[in-house]
Amino acid sequence: MTSPNTPIQYQFFQNGKKEIVEARLPTEASVSLTVNGEVWLRFMCTPLQQEALAVGFLFNEGIIKDFSEVVDVRTCEHGDNVDIWLNHAAEKPKKWTRTSGCTGGVTSVEPHTYIEPAQRQNNVVLSSKQIPLLLKMLDEHQALYRQSGGMHTSILTDGAEKIIAAEDIGRHNTLDKIAGIKLIENLVFEQSILLTTGRISSEMMQKSLRLGASVVISRTSPSSMSVELAQKQGITLIGYTKRHRFNVYTNTEKIILEA
Repeated sequence: MTSPNTPIQYQFFQNGKKEIVEARLPTEASVSLTVNGEVWLRFMCTPLQQEALAVGFLFNEGIIKDFSEVVDVRTCEHGDNVDIWLNHAAEKPKKWTRTSGCTGGVTSVEPHTYIEPAQRQNNVVLSSKQIPLLLKMLDEHQALYRQSGGMHTSILTDGAEKIIAAEDIGRHNTLDKIAGIKLIENLVFEQSILLTTGRISSEMMQKSLRLGASVVISRTSPSSMSVELAQKQGITLIGYTKRHRFNVYTNTEKIILEA
């Protein structure tokens, strides 16, 4: 099985001097997805939690609704293919759209297509003091990032003890992995808050909807289409989140100011 990071050696130049540095880089792997014996596509991803990635991808694409539809899922010996067998026929999408995600994400879902969201509570209210605490949860799950850099991290939490975390070179892959873990382990959240290091574009918001998130928090920017989707679905969308500052783009009344 391929390691999630790869040891390398490089030369570091500074002030007319150079030195040899031993380091690690995030591993980028090509992993194919085979559904009912037919190859559908190839993920460019971090070779970690591949089975969750595959199951979550099918869920986020609307191919499956729950894990009971999966008869078998396994990663091949060399780690470059995930084989999934479903208890029903599944037609391979005729068209894959290249998304704005890093590492070349793909989806068969058009940006304005309605996706039935998971059950969620839109009455989640947070105080401004809670946001830095939630961000700290995200920071605590960046183990691979601390080893090699170049990784995105996302977590799904109830705001307290329950957390699903995933890391990957592709920000969209982290949400597919979270969806897969949630289905495989049959985890239920009374309320769902999603935090990510990645940009919130339309496909990221669609995946957040499928996960049942009431609040989506990013360290960086949302896109105009993601704001539109969040507004329509009643999701509180927060971006450019730092320790004591953040931007609230939708549902501003759900964030209560506390000095």
